[in-house]
Amino acid sequence: MALHLQTSLFDQADEITVRPLDGVRREQLGDGAWIDVLPQWLQGADALFEALVRDVAWRAEERVMYERVVAVPRLLAFFGRRDPLPHPALETVRTALGAHYGAELGEPFTTAGLCLYRDGRDGVAWHGDTGGRGSTEDTMVAILSLGAPRHLTLRPRRPGPVPVRRPLGHGDLIVMGGSCQRTWEHAVPKTARAVGPRISVQFRPDGVR
Repeated sequence: MALHLQTSLFDQADEITVRPLDGVRREQLGDGAWIDVLPQWLQGADALFEALVRDVAWRAEERVMYERVVAVPRLLAFFGRRDPLPHPALETVRTALGAHYGAELGEPFTTAGLCLYRDGRDGVAWHGDTGGRGSTEDTMVAILSLGAPRHLTLRPRRPGPVPVRRPLGHGDLIVMGGSCQRTWEHAVPKTARAVGPRISVQFRPDGVR
């Protein structure tokens, strides 16, 4: 797959490593929802991006919308609890997240969903990860962003709290926790601007999609 990534001037690491998570900052969103953000958590993120683009068996999906079949505007891959992750660095990431959030979450992160946004025509519409226990229980979804920055936007399901917009890419981490999946929605909007490719790696516990 031929994708051109403008590499980050701030990440020229030869090895792929994660920094300590003690620098993560929590922002309370309201209604029991919160996000943790740590820019440039993963060093060597551009190298990992290139490896995943090359080695993952990306698939295109279709879905029915308004009585017609349309292409999902991104490429996808999913790795369940028993599936080997496509790069050793993702095992390191999942282990680090589990060590930091395990006590608060009460269970481990077990699955990894990958989305490849090839350019600004790819995106994901407003949604919450409510395909499982996230519809009724507080949980966490940790997202590692690789490649060119794209905006992740969050908005409350009820009027009141102010929407949130965060540019994420080149090894940035965001964790959505508390009631975030039930009381807020998130999206990666499409854009007419010239933007490079991005991979989102979403780590979730069992039964949350």
